[in-house]
Formats: sequence, C-alpha cells, structure tokens
Amino acid sequence: MPAVGPRFDVAVGPGGYAWWYIDATSADGAHGLTIIAFIGSVFSPYYKFSGRARPDNHCAINVALNGPRGSAWAMTERPASRVSRSPVHLAVGPSGIYWDGATLVIEIAEVSAPLPYKVRGTVRITPEMIGSTAFALDPAGRHRWHPVAPRAHVEVAMTHPGVCWSGPGYFDSNFGDEPLEDGFNDWHWSRAHLRDDVAVLYDGQRRDGTPFDLALRLDRQGNWHDAFQPAPAALPRTGWLVKRATRADAGSTPRVVKTWIDAPFYARSMLATRLFGEDVRAVHESLSLGRFRSPIVQSMLPYRMPRIVW
Repeated sequence: MPAVGPRFDVAVGPGGYAWWYIDATSADGAHGLTIIAFIGSVFSPYYKFSGRARPDNHCAINVALNGPRGSAWAMTERPASRVSRSPVHLAVGPSGIYWDGATLVIEIAEVSAPLPYKVRGTVRITPEMIGSTAFALDPAGRHRWHPVAPRAHVEVAMTHPGVCWSGPGYFDSNFGDEPLEDGFNDWHWSRAHLRDDVAVLYDGQRRDGTPFDLALRLDRQGNWHDAFQPAPAALPRTGWLVKRATRADAGSTPRVVKTWIDAPFYARSMLATRLFGEDVRAVHESLSLGRFRSPIVQSMLPYRMPRIVW
C-alpha cells in the first residue's frame, strides 16, 4: 500500500495506536539513541486501564540515550490537551517533532523517571532514502508498518546530558486498529545498513499462534524487494530472560555487541552479524507480549512511564 511522509495527522480509532520510531548509532558505535512518539501509547498501563477509548488522551515521546558520556531515559505520558498535530508536526507537552520536507527535527524537553533529571536537546534526521510502501503485519491488516527513511544521517545535540554526535539512523512508523498484545505474542525485528541496500527482518508469532516472517531489502531508489529469509540464529536471553532470536547467513554466528534497553518484556541491542554476504552491525529488538500481559509487569510500568494529567 502506498504511504508518503510521516503522516502525524493519521486517524487513530478507539483501541488503536500509532507510533513513529527513530534509532541511530554514533559513527564510532559508542552511542545509541532511540526516540518513539506514541499516540495511544501501546505500553501504557493508563491507556489499558482507561479502556482504550481515547488514544489521543494517552500520548508520549520516549527518549532512550545510551553511551559512555551520558545516558538518559524519559517516557512521560500526556493527555489530549497537551497534544497538537498536523501532517508535518507532532507536539506532546514541551517536546515536538517537525518534518520540513527534507529533515525531521525533534526538540526534546523531558524529565526522566523514576529519578527526575532533565533530558533536553535537539535531534535531526535527514533521510538518504525514502520508503513509499507500508506493509500489513497480519492477514486482516489491523497492524501496519511503514519504513519511512530506512537509511538516514542523524545529528544529536543534547544539552542534558551534554553529548553531541552524529551517525547512521533509521526512521519508521507503525499503525494499528487494536491493542498490540491482541495481535501478537512476540516478535523479533532487526534492520541493517548494507553497502548499497537496507535489510529489514521481522519474525514472530501472532496471538492465534501462527508464525509470521518478513525479509526485505530496500535499494537506493527507495524500492523494496522481497528477500530470501536467512537461516534462524539463536541469541542469548537478556538479563530479564527475554528470549532473543534473529536470522543470519548460514554458517555465521551473530553476536550481541551491546544491549541498550533490557526491560522485563523488551530488549533493544546492537548485533554483529552477517547478512546477504556482508558483515554488518544491526539494530535488533525482541518484544514479549506474553510478558507484557503479566499483572506483575503491568504493576511495574508506572515507575518508568509516569503520566501528567493536566
């Protein structure tokens, strides 16, 4: 299906969600950044407890910054009265994202939790290629994924913590008409910048128990091509014992270089792996929605995801 631009004004119905995801690593590989802007925040206990009638009343901009010279985490949820959006901008409280037609500019003004400290700065994402196709992740099309800029140059200028760096990045979006945990039990996703193409791998299990997988390569002209799925490859479990898995060329052994986020139901890592005949670094995530549904995990979420109600 065709999809153009970030579409910050997309309609999100009751029970649904939209998010815009950016990841980046510094040129030397020492630093990592993830930013996710949510409408109908899929991991929000407040959205779940409310009955998910108003996704626009449960919005957040999540910032996760990792590196030897400063790390930060923020994910404060805000109500509809603190949200504004158009096709090219999304503001949630004091933070905002703006697409000027060439560069995505993110102004961050957040406070971390549970320890309160400032998380402030500017991130600029300039696409090197644009993907114009969205993909359904389930047969009914209730969950959709749009890789907006699979290869981009990212500039990070943070004042709190005081770090500045630049490097390669990635920008995509996801949209859904039902809670994420109603559609899936788990998934493993990764993206890697090859010499000429971008490779994206999806693997997982839907809620009905059926498996799904996707292997794609995006060329320099922005065209997606189906790729033969590489061989399954095991990865070590996380500190929270979340299962991780990936795919790699037969005969190769992927290695976890570092884990940026290690949560009870989620992990994001950097891998050293081999894909389509090339040795690459890949950004990888594993999501266990079975874990997420656990009442124990649900009770832990507010400590890292506070909500402002005014």
